[in-house]
Amino acid sequence: MPRFSVIVPAYKVQAYLHECLESVLGQSYPDLELIAVDDCSPDACGAIIDEFAARDARVHALHLAENVGLGRARNAGLAHATGDYLIFLDSDDSLTPDALRAIADRLKETSEPDVLVYDYARTYWSGEAVRNQFAAQLTEEGPAPFRLADRPGLLRVLMVVWNKAYRREFVEREGFTFPAGYYEDTPWTYPVLMSAESIATLDRVCVHYRQRRHGSILGTSSRGHFDLFEQYDRVFAHIDGHPELAHWRPVLFRRMVDHFSTVFLKRGRLPRGSRAEFLRKARAHYRRYRAPGHPVPPRTRVRHALVRLGTHRTYRLLSLASRVCRRALRQTKALLRTIRGAALQLHYRVQLRLPLRADRAVFSSYWGRGHGCNPGALESAFRAYAPHIRTAWIALPEHHHTIPAATRRLRPGTAAYWTALARSKYLVNNVNFDRRLVKRPGQIMVQTQHGTPLKHMGLDLQDRPAAARGTDFAELLRNVDKWDYCLSANRHSTLVWERVFPSSYTTLEYGFPRNDVFQRTTSADVARLRESLGIPADAIAVLYAPTYRDYRRTQRRTLDLERVLRRLGPRFVVLTRAHHSYEAPLTRAAGDRLIDVSDHPSIESLCLASDALVTDYSSLMFDYAGLDRPIVIHADDWEAYEAARGTYFDLRDFPPGAVARSEDELIDIFATGHWRGSRSTQLRSAFRERFCPYDDGRAAERVVRRVVLGESAGLPPFIPLADRHPVPSAAAVRPSAPLATVPAPGGPVPLTETL
Repeated sequence: MPRFSVIVPAYKVQAYLHECLESVLGQSYPDLELIAVDDCSPDACGAIIDEFAARDARVHALHLAENVGLGRARNAGLAHATGDYLIFLDSDDSLTPDALRAIADRLKETSEPDVLVYDYARTYWSGEAVRNQFAAQLTEEGPAPFRLADRPGLLRVLMVVWNKAYRREFVEREGFTFPAGYYEDTPWTYPVLMSAESIATLDRVCVHYRQRRHGSILGTSSRGHFDLFEQYDRVFAHIDGHPELAHWRPVLFRRMVDHFSTVFLKRGRLPRGSRAEFLRKARAHYRRYRAPGHPVPPRTRVRHALVRLGTHRTYRLLSLASRVCRRALRQTKALLRTIRGAALQLHYRVQLRLPLRADRAVFSSYWGRGHGCNPGALESAFRAYAPHIRTAWIALPEHHHTIPAATRRLRPGTAAYWTALARSKYLVNNVNFDRRLVKRPGQIMVQTQHGTPLKHMGLDLQDRPAAARGTDFAELLRNVDKWDYCLSANRHSTLVWERVFPSSYTTLEYGFPRNDVFQRTTSADVARLRESLGIPADAIAVLYAPTYRDYRRTQRRTLDLERVLRRLGPRFVVLTRAHHSYEAPLTRAAGDRLIDVSDHPSIESLCLASDALVTDYSSLMFDYAGLDRPIVIHADDWEAYEAARGTYFDLRDFPPGAVARSEDELIDIFATGHWRGSRSTQLRSAFRERFCPYDDGRAAERVVRRVVLGESAGLPPFIPLADRHPVPSAAAVRPSAPLATVPAPGGPVPLTETL
């Protein structure tokens, strides 16, 4: 008897069926049967199912004599199921890698519940994946298993059949089956959840829910949407037949009304001429099943009133009035924005005529993000070495908490913002300021940059359209002409900056201020940072920070971090840091050993807290090398990256440490200890010598003394690499650990190493 019976009904999905079936059969947990039901599909679905059945004995092919619809096709598969647990999967969706293993582990952890609810993500043709907005309801914290009454918030999760695993004995005992017609999930899901004696959750995306360009069948115009009324009749009939469930009537009544109003308000679902009839039926169901007792939120009261009244003419009048109000509101807001913008520009022009304030400096980084990077280190140095200068920081409101108390907070686009840009003597940024900024005589602009360039920058992007993406190079050069100073961390950077950003500025080859902290932090500071991040005291913390891909619209996830951690064993922890250009983390499966730090305000703190860095082509490697800690390069798409962006040297020929070209190679590098072996140390030493000659802990001081205090001689001398002592990692100062057995990725033979 298999652990899982995966039931996949198929009808007119030949383009997606192969991917769906492969996602099941390719699972790392093989104890399953796949029941593929050909619902008399007129395309090649039946032949595809037969091909899979011929090559894998776990596939059972069912061919129905006539098209019976999704619900009855599932019933046909259900009748042939023999697994402990039932999983339903629509044939244009897919299971995520290792989903069944995660489900099996969670079932075991929670004592074999009747139902396990797991998460899903909507996937789009663009490659974008968006997780369920109610994922917080699937938290694994708290007692498990439980009953629905203990966590009624589960009803907020999409009421579908395919985001749950069902114990087959429970389903058969209760006699659950699917009805015919549209919305067949409704009279299955509600009764199942209400009747289950034990429920558990899995906070992991296990299903990719494909959003097809023209939508699903529920998004098409059809009288089939009237089936919704019969489906809710079945739900309330189930409650009537089980008096112990009567307390759920108010909740289900509200859910029913919400569902009716959603279908009615979705354009294109109801055929022309049928909307009034739909509202009349909805009103009849409202009166038939009305069950006061569950409060209606203010935002949905109008929708409930629509169903309660059930008059199409009233709805049309209210809808027209609403559209007129919304249009007037939009036009008013646009007019006010125009007036405000003109007033601010007038204010700015007035401020430009007033004297400069020699004791003011304004800072910003990454287009309004928080206090950090080179500008952040310089702002602190201004206060330390030039205390007569009053500093201000420009940031969006959500980043104001990162700004020191002694520094004035400015919000972009305000009058105070334009005043600061017009009258501050010192302007410091690691990107460009607002293009409307007028550089005044006497103002000093410091361009700090935000990394040593591996990828092509500036004018070198003119023949790289995928990376340039419509860059106005004339505008770029106008901005460069505003610079007075440009910071550089090494000779390589200097040669690149002066060629790709040509102008009359002065290059300050002083090192990067943001890296000063690496030479000043103590081991006690590192311990505090690790504790604040939740890193266990004896763990090896690996910071994973991939860079942005110009040739992709969405974030690229090439590493299965959960698999990597399983292979490496319990002593390893991974800190995941997504590039700031992406709005989503690298993984949603956070836990004690997989910690998302994408929103952490200080990348320098993350470097200090970690024991090693894994990256691809991020400039972070140049900074991390200054810490003299192990670096591993994961270069699985170098050719594509180089072709799209262009690079100044082949990183594989001059790396800062071991190079992995695949996930298995990466696992092997850590499993064998090569990540911190003698060869990796030699590579890192050569890399540091070339790219970290000036990062000795006093870069910010040199800049302030030169730019603000006017000192050109007597600046702090550079400390040779051999005499620098950056704070060691927690793993480096820890006594040698006992031998650990780590399974090698290529096979079952264990590999013993001192880690």
